[in-house]
Amino acid sequence: MDDYIAEFAGTMILIVMGNGVCANVNLQNTKGQGSGWLVITAGWGLAVFTAVLCVQDISGAHINPAVTIGVAVADKFDWALVPGYVAAQMLGAFAGAVLVYAFYKPHFACTDDADAILGTFCTAPSIRGLGHSLLCETLATFVLVYAVLVTTDPKVMFVDGPEARVGLGSIGAVRVGMIVFAIGLSLGGTTGYAINPARDLGPRCAHALLPIPGKRCSDWSYAAVPVVGPITGAVLAALVFGFRTQ
Repeated sequence: MDDYIAEFAGTMILIVMGNGVCANVNLQNTKGQGSGWLVITAGWGLAVFTAVLCVQDISGAHINPAVTIGVAVADKFDWALVPGYVAAQMLGAFAGAVLVYAFYKPHFACTDDADAILGTFCTAPSIRGLGHSLLCETLATFVLVYAVLVTTDPKVMFVDGPEARVGLGSIGAVRVGMIVFAIGLSLGGTTGYAINPARDLGPRCAHALLPIPGKRCSDWSYAAVPVVGPITGAVLAALVFGFRTQ
């Protein structure tokens, strides 16, 4: 149970800080309004660093269903724990998005750009094209999960019993933050680099449910892409990792 609570808390911290930087850049009358893509990518890298730092010693700090599934496919995580981890991550992401809305509520109220409001919750493609966006999310998440797998030493973090818990925390919070920062700079321009189903779907649900003035639809026609793409990329990374270690 402690693992699930840690995944909930870690993912909530990730979204509070990651979606928080999006709100700071995109909403009206904030101190960071208009500060740009570099601030967003740096903010997300540091959000991952902070979240991993907070919970790595408890759950391994997956904070991402794609990572959880990827390390399970690679035979480095118990499949029996996957549903609980994913559920905790989804709920944590939803809670984090609600907190961002509460924190920036006056700025949401004076922002009349419905697309900017949606962008503080979830991702969207720069140029619409579901197939291309799916490819981008798959490749970007492949880079993330493969980096986790090739850098991880499964002997670093053990729990009671024979299984090792392998996740983002075991490769070091600083390195994980740098990987996410690099992915954002290099591969984030097409889709906003969700690379994490919980990061996108949980806040998208929050956007749909919260009473946000002037909001638009939550773009459910796109919502499958930042879920399917990251999971596909994670599975491919695990399979390539398996061939590498044979």
